[in-house]
Amino acid sequence: MSLTTFIVVVNASLMNVAIPTMVDEFDTSVTVIQGAVSLYSLVIAALILPAGTLPSRRSPRRVMAVALTVYAGGTLVAAISWNTTILYLGWSLVQGSAAAVIFPLTFTVLTVSYEDDDRAKAFGLLAGVSGVGSTLGPIIGGALTTYASWRWGFTLQIVGVGVILYFVRYVRPNPLSKTSSSLDKGGTALTIVGATSFVTGFLLSGKYGWVVERRPFFVGDVQFNPVGTSPAIWLLGIGLLAFAAFVQYERRLERAGKSPLVPLHVLTNRPFVAGVVTYNIRSIVSAGFLFIFPVYLQAVLGYTAFETGLGLLPYSLTSVLFAAFTTNWRKYVSPRTLIQVGIVCIGLGLALLYEQTGPDQTIGRMVIPVALYGTGVGLILAQISNMTMSAVPTANSAEASGVLNVSSSIGFAMGTAVVGSYFLGHFYGGVVDRVLRAEHVTVSTERRNDLVIALEDATETATEATQQQFLNRLTPTQRQLLEGIFEAAMFDAQRAALLLLVLLVVLLLIASTFLPRQIPEADDETDRSESPRGSTRDTSETAVED
Repeated sequence: MSLTTFIVVVNASLMNVAIPTMVDEFDTSVTVIQGAVSLYSLVIAALILPAGTLPSRRSPRRVMAVALTVYAGGTLVAAISWNTTILYLGWSLVQGSAAAVIFPLTFTVLTVSYEDDDRAKAFGLLAGVSGVGSTLGPIIGGALTTYASWRWGFTLQIVGVGVILYFVRYVRPNPLSKTSSSLDKGGTALTIVGATSFVTGFLLSGKYGWVVERRPFFVGDVQFNPVGTSPAIWLLGIGLLAFAAFVQYERRLERAGKSPLVPLHVLTNRPFVAGVVTYNIRSIVSAGFLFIFPVYLQAVLGYTAFETGLGLLPYSLTSVLFAAFTTNWRKYVSPRTLIQVGIVCIGLGLALLYEQTGPDQTIGRMVIPVALYGTGVGLILAQISNMTMSAVPTANSAEASGVLNVSSSIGFAMGTAVVGSYFLGHFYGGVVDRVLRAEHVTVSTERRNDLVIALEDATETATEATQQQFLNRLTPTQRQLLEGIFEAAMFDAQRAALLLLVLLVVLLLIASTFLPRQIPEADDETDRSESPRGSTRDTSETAVED
């Protein structure tokens, strides 16, 4: 499980530092590569809940082997991709589908394999392994991107999957339940519709607007902007309705004595729901930070991908240390308090980066704030997974893991899409505003927005290489003016995005107040009497004891 987590985390961190290079190689835009990142998260979010229930009906060992094989196939396609379409196919679709199975399976296997303090240590070590992947990913990815090719990052993953397949023999062979149950097709369909609509709405919001249309949206040759609205608001509405319908459908299914995709008592478990919400917001913050920070370092400060990896090193190291070695601190300090201290550390780190943002910013000056951010992430991860999964009976670990991971996946998609589009929107808006001021031109708000959209559509200028390509087409006077404008606009965009992340951290702190002070202990006997799947829990617990 640890090796698998390591590979999947390295995959994500490899790509974060390679985004500007991929933009140049594919002759595309940051938005297109951002779309690949977001689609990867979207596929995981859409499939992770039904995929998370597979260990209850199929051999976890077999599920693991098949998922890893599919993952390796997607990795190969991504490694040889010659355009963004093939990259989307291999990375976003195939790898995303396999990761949707792998993520919840990892949590499930640890939950049923350990108890009490051992379970806390297992989740802490898993978070530590994730941190090691975050540490090595940017450095390996940066070195490969700078001195060879980002494609080698995918190739090395294939080798890693081969090693993991050798160790799959140690995963338990028997399904968690000895009672065969069919897949809840209605619930599966509703979760796919809900997650897909919800995340797609966020993806489109930056370009097409949240409520009022920012630009026309076409499906084929048909424009879809009912009464001047953005498609985002409709997709978000459909997503919310689908999730609401899912809860009602599961309730009806359970009352009829059938097997729902997620038992109702899991969805109404307050400590579990509080943990899921906290985990979700934490994912939004992490995804947003890990998208804007590498782009900023390379596009403004002129760092190579390898130097960007070094810039992220304090974050990775501190997150490893505090995730792996603070699991026992809950004996002396409330787990909720540790999580809240971690949230405060994240906020302080982001605030310090906000204050430092400017032309004189260096890797040395960023060590303390980036390390503070990593410290916060480590403290949270050391407690939140165990706290959330321990709130439900062990026999429902597969379903609970699916819910937790779908929340995290939606959070990562939201963070990349919302914070990323906010960052780019401020950048392009800043360029237009400064040009207008330099030329002493005053325009209406509507005309100003039209100019921002025109600049976004005309050329990609959010990376250092594409900025230079754009500037080289201008006269020396124009080039001198715009070089300063691009730099100032990017600094302002970074500050705006960091401020947005700080506000999200405040929201995260508020959400954490609903967490229980101590690790909750699920009452299997009580839950067994409330659910029609009682016999399933009996056999599952017997299997764990065996």
